[in-house]
This record gives sequence, structure tokens and C-alpha cells, in this order.
Amino acid sequence: MDVPELLESASLLVSEEIATENDITVRDIWDYLAHDEWEIALGLLEELGDDHPLPLTFWEKLADAAEQLRLERSLAWCHWRCSEIRNGVIRADLTLCPAAEARRTTPIAGHGVLRPMWDIGHLSPAGERAVSIAWLWVEHMPSLEPGGRATVRLVPLTPSHWTHVQPGQQITMHEDRTVAGTAVIREVHPPAGAMPTR
Repeated sequence: MDVPELLESASLLVSEEIATENDITVRDIWDYLAHDEWEIALGLLEELGDDHPLPLTFWEKLADAAEQLRLERSLAWCHWRCSEIRNGVIRADLTLCPAAEARRTTPIAGHGVLRPMWDIGHLSPAGERAVSIAWLWVEHMPSLEPGGRATVRLVPLTPSHWTHVQPGQQITMHEDRTVAGTAVIREVHPPAGAMPTR
């Protein structure tokens, strides 16, 4: 499929009642598509998908369109959203340790490339701390400086390790044996297949 077909197909998966914070609906997006404003249409479809749960197919089509348009950030975000649907997502408030107190002295990339270890309360058979891995996306920021604070999205590498995590729980981030940051869980969304049926 080419870009307009992908975007039209994705837009058909969005209910006409859904709107962005600025009251943009899928009808408005169709107007952009009719005028070959594909980048704008893609951005608005992403925005609609960020505010409302949409199926994996929606994000896959947007990823294909972003790839054809060579929009790297959109491509990364759409792939990220696919991972959230498959593996679940945890939103948390993360505070990185200051550079003087931690091994990291450079900012972390905000677009889902870092896969730190997390102490989420598991112990090894020997009774030692066991960590679990989750990819990290910093919301609304291209990077996060040492000592900085931001809301982050975590996609577990092994979702079954994270089933006990609850809002309000504090977890610690590690890039080595030392603590790199602390996070307080805000929301937990299981993988799409693990969600109860209605």
C-alpha cells in the first residue's frame, strides 16, 4: 500500500465520535488526506490514537506510512505503540540520579532505545535482588538529563514479570549494579491479549 492508502485504511479504524483535545475528528483528517497533506494526517491520527485505545493494525499502518514518508520519530512512536499493545505498558514518574551520584553523566535518549533493568521487587532463588528489563520512552521530551524528572512509558521485555506492579509502587532503575533512578508507577496496562473481555 502507498501512503494515502495506509492512512485512509488506518482512519477507517477510528470511530467518527473520537476527537483530539482540539476537537479534530477523523472527518478533518479525511480533508487533509484529500489535499495530500499526509504528514499532517499522520500526526493527527497519532494524536487520536494516543488519546483512545485503537487496535494493533492501526499502529502498524501508521508505522508503514511513517516509514514511507521517512519520518523517523513517528516511525519509532508507532512501533513503540505496537509494542505497548503486545507487551503492555507501565507509565511512571521517573527521577534520574544526579550525575555526581550516579554512573551516568549524559542524558538518556527519550525515544525508546534504552532498555534498563528495573528492581520491581523480585528475588532470585538465592534470595538476591532480581531485575527485569523494560524499554523506556520519555513522554514529551527528546531526552532526560541526569537529575531530571519526567513521565515515562515502560514496555516490559517479559510481561509476566510485571503482573504484580501497581500504581503508587516505587521501583528503581539500573544500568549496572548502582541505582540510576527511581520511579513511581502511575498506570499499568496489560498486554492487549491479557485484557479482560467485555
